[in-house]
Amino acid sequence: MKLILPFPPSVNSYWRAPSKGPLKGRHLVSETGRKFQQAARAAIIEQLRAVPRTSSDLAEVHIVLYPPDQRRRDIDNYNKALLDALTLTGVWEDDSQVKRMLVEWGPVIKKGKVEIRISRYESRAGAAA
Repeated sequence: MKLILPFPPSVNSYWRAPSKGPLKGRHLVSETGRKFQQAARAAIIEQLRAVPRTSSDLAEVHIVLYPPDQRRRDIDNYNKALLDALTLTGVWEDDSQVKRMLVEWGPVIKKGKVEIRISRYESRAGAAA
């Protein structure tokens, strides 16, 4: 399965931790994170033309991040929002099913985007070196 999704928020802006009130000290998905989840869900359903059928298979993902600008970014700060959005949309039962992941940068494009290819995981254990 290949999907094109909006550029995700960094893990630094994906979470929020209220400092007062009944939710004090808890880590919650921020408004930015929730907006991304909604946009990703809409993009997935539009591309598949249906709500995905939840897979219980182990998965391998190849992610290409196309940033919206030239700012310096850590490549590992975007996976959480992406994988959570795929889980919430029902692509798989849980992102713990991802057993192999390749993440790379693509060129800068206006507004940014992510291309993600999901395939069934096949262990390479015992393969000839």
